[in-house]
Amino acid sequence: MTDEREGHVTIAKITKTRGLRGEVVAHVLTDFPERFDGLVDVIALLPNGTRRDLKIEEHRFQKGRAVLKFAGFDTIESAEELRDAEVAVPESEAVELEDDTFFQWQIEGCSVETIEGKPLGTVTGILRTGAADVLTVNSGVTEYLIPFAEAICVEVDIENKIIRVDPPEGLLEF
Repeated sequence: MTDEREGHVTIAKITKTRGLRGEVVAHVLTDFPERFDGLVDVIALLPNGTRRDLKIEEHRFQKGRAVLKFAGFDTIESAEELRDAEVAVPESEAVELEDDTFFQWQIEGCSVETIEGKPLGTVTGILRTGAADVLTVNSGVTEYLIPFAEAICVEVDIENKIIRVDPPEGLLEF
């Protein structure tokens, strides 16, 4: 079975139905909520691993979440089948970022090694701290927390999925 999520960027996750007209409430997972303006065609990646092509009829934001109405989902019962689905667009439709700025999905899964070539592990997550983001890097034995700062992450090669770090003394020691 192929992974339907591959090649897609998740922009929201449906958490529940709303009202009687088939609307759903979604957690917005994009840093660019304005991308919903004019967006019609999206992909629902369902929890069972399947996908559905959907058309957004209406959207609005309420209390930091998106309220979405999809074509063909006109009752609470029909909208219920979308609960817990990820709302995605093809990677080719991702918002264009400035140089040296990356999406979380581009960073997660990257191998991390020191500038000397010592492997440290794989990025399994990113912690948003308010200052610099922090990479969670898991070696299978040890989990490192590495600030995602230019002074430390000296090379980020998204194409080859590798990040080279020049850690300050003590960063990798426990």
